[in-house]
Amino acid sequence: MSLKKNPKAAVSMIKLENINRIFEVGDESVHALQDINLSIAGGEYISIMGPSGSGKSTLLNALGLLDKPNSGHYFFDKINVTELDDQQQADIRLHKMGFVFQFFQLIPRLSAAANVALPLMLSGVPLNERQQRVEKVLQDLGMGERSQHRPDQLSGGQRQRVAIARATIMQPMIILADEPTGNLDRASGADVVDILEALNKQGMTLLIVTHDPDLGQRAKRRIRMVDGCITEDYLNDNKTNDNKIKHKTDKTTGAENGSHG
Repeated sequence: MSLKKNPKAAVSMIKLENINRIFEVGDESVHALQDINLSIAGGEYISIMGPSGSGKSTLLNALGLLDKPNSGHYFFDKINVTELDDQQQADIRLHKMGFVFQFFQLIPRLSAAANVALPLMLSGVPLNERQQRVEKVLQDLGMGERSQHRPDQLSGGQRQRVAIARATIMQPMIILADEPTGNLDRASGADVVDILEALNKQGMTLLIVTHDPDLGQRAKRRIRMVDGCITEDYLNDNKTNDNKIKHKTDKTTGAENGSHG
């Protein structure tokens, strides 16, 4: 896949410029994302928080190329992905992004190993290499002895480990996690968070959408959304004004646009 890269976006792995997403619900237009400006560097650990309906999952879907904005530009790895066709976007999702969802999204009739192998199959990786890579990642996540179990034979925490294995089997640049602990008990959730944070320490960018304030606090950078706008964006190690990321507020509408970079 030969794609044009934008040298101006070289400082950030992800850069959003004036992203808007509008949904038509009956006769009403819902502005789910309003002029979002956001930059994310490689290796960051970010949480996105906000009340239900604030736009955080919509933002995650846009970042993961699961949904298309109505306007604005999205640069990923210096490529303007908003200009790509569906197949080109699918190739980027497959090779550069990993997804972890609240309800796991595993295929029920497939074993844990077969679920993890799916991205490798889609990429045309030879069978022997697929088997070796799947075995290693499941062993690394403590699931080696359950590799042939179907999802309904696994606990919630075990299913999420399989989902993480699938998300990372292609060695993506970023993991996008939508409420990864939301369907787990506290102990299993803590295990999953430890795994995701260990991957981040290895250099993988980690972005988590969560309602859990304890999980949100763990991230090195926190973003808060309200009514489709970024209202807070700051580094978590020191919440002084020096670390507060500047925002520009529309005095008329009260909407706030967050930027970082």
